[in-house]
Amino acid sequence: MTNQINKLISVSILSADFSKLGDEIHEVENAGVDMIHCDVMDGNFVPNITFGPMVVKALNKITELKLDVHLMIEHPEMCINDFIDAGADCISVHYENVVHLDRLINTIKEKGAQAGVAINPSTSVFLLKDILKYLDFVMIMSVNPGFGGQKFIRYSLDKIIELKNMIVLYNAKTLIEVDGGIGLDNIKKIADAGADILVCGNSIFKSEDKTGTIKKMKQVIKG
Repeated sequence: MTNQINKLISVSILSADFSKLGDEIHEVENAGVDMIHCDVMDGNFVPNITFGPMVVKALNKITELKLDVHLMIEHPEMCINDFIDAGADCISVHYENVVHLDRLINTIKEKGAQAGVAINPSTSVFLLKDILKYLDFVMIMSVNPGFGGQKFIRYSLDKIIELKNMIVLYNAKTLIEVDGGIGLDNIKKIADAGADILVCGNSIFKSEDKTGTIKKMKQVIKG
């Protein structure tokens, strides 16, 4: 992820049909999405279980898009190497469950991936002040993590604006990623508030016209 004016759409495979995942990925890739978002859950940090490095490795074989791996798991430091070896380009860990955050962020970067911190809806962006300049991106969770298909939490817009102001104040190059409840009805507001990367799941994969939806989203956030 490089700092840029263009807004990016990262599509979450949590909402995809896993019985035809390859076809789903190719369809959204051809439609113009920018990244593939992989929600990894362990049933401990969040009340759901999804997949691990094997799925990331399989995705890496079928797409040229960046793989954006979001670790919603306990003790993420124990499996960072596995996900990077599987092909993760970007890895985010949660502020709420990492004790030695600075150490882990540096480890991710040293291993060759881009490093981000995700924060839950009730976690203040100001807690990231000291580490902000060292992050490639911050992921603002605009739903409570653990399940797809939730509604966007409205006060997340204020958090995006607050974080954008912090980035400017500290002259950081950190990007803002927003994950949860994003669709055609609110994507422009979220982008205008300062989001650089918009994670969309149900709004794309449950759409009757995935290609048309992606193209509309790109038009809406353009510029």
